[in-house]
Amino acid sequence: MPKRQPFTALCRAAARRPAAGRADLHLHSTCSDGAYTSAELVDLARRSGLAAIAVTDHDTVHGVAEAQAAAAGSSVEVVPGVEISAEFQGRELHLLGYFFRPDDTSLRAALQRLADERTGRFWHMVERLKHCGVCFADDELRMHEDVESLGRRHLAEIMVKAGRARSVGEAFARYLGDHARAAVPKTRLPVAEAIALVRQAGGVAAWAHPSYDCNGENLRDLRRLGLGALEVNYPAFRAGRMQQLRALATALDLAVTGGSDCHGPDVPARAVGARGVTKEEFAALRGRVID
Repeated sequence: MPKRQPFTALCRAAARRPAAGRADLHLHSTCSDGAYTSAELVDLARRSGLAAIAVTDHDTVHGVAEAQAAAAGSSVEVVPGVEISAEFQGRELHLLGYFFRPDDTSLRAALQRLADERTGRFWHMVERLKHCGVCFADDELRMHEDVESLGRRHLAEIMVKAGRARSVGEAFARYLGDHARAAVPKTRLPVAEAIALVRQAGGVAAWAHPSYDCNGENLRDLRRLGLGALEVNYPAFRAGRMQQLRALATALDLAVTGGSDCHGPDVPARAVGARGVTKEEFAALRGRVID
């Protein structure tokens, strides 16, 4: 695994990236598969000059309260966020939720079911790895025992630390990728249910990093289900793709969102504040909130 830089060095680097008035609305903390705590994300955001962030952990909102507490009295607004594992037309779709009530009973119950399924999937993959000749000691498997929302990346990191793979990428390529030997399908909510849960909790639902088959037809279907926004500014997108997505969002009266999808210090292009939305775009997204 790449060596993590000292946090103070990361803060100095963040301070050199001007981003006044902008918001990074796609960040992951240690509550799912991120390397930074929620408090560290807030500190990096503050040093970057960001006006707002959203901690959008996978299938959990446990990092939101810590981030909001860390941001109290600062210039950074923390928007309640989440990235939900959903299914649309037989394929996985990641749904971002914003501005919802984090204590909403129905939303939290659904997310807890997904988190529980993630834990079961993790241990199922551990068993599959045994059949592939990859075994672990009990103490090696406790590396991420406090994580709320376990995923394949956590298992890949364990493999690297235990010397069973040279890198996270190799672990995925050989064992954990979608069609690899130890992979186990992930439980996903029907997208209609996921959108409804976000909206019923007073929030706005957005399609995260839309795939290249995102078009007017499937966006109209999602819009009818209550989709309110489209993630447009994303590290993996080239300028032409972002322009296409903005045009689709405008044509279908969808707000736009964007963010770095930061999981830690390993990828500079995904540093906190590297991508996001303008002050005006953030205000327009907030305007979609259901009273």
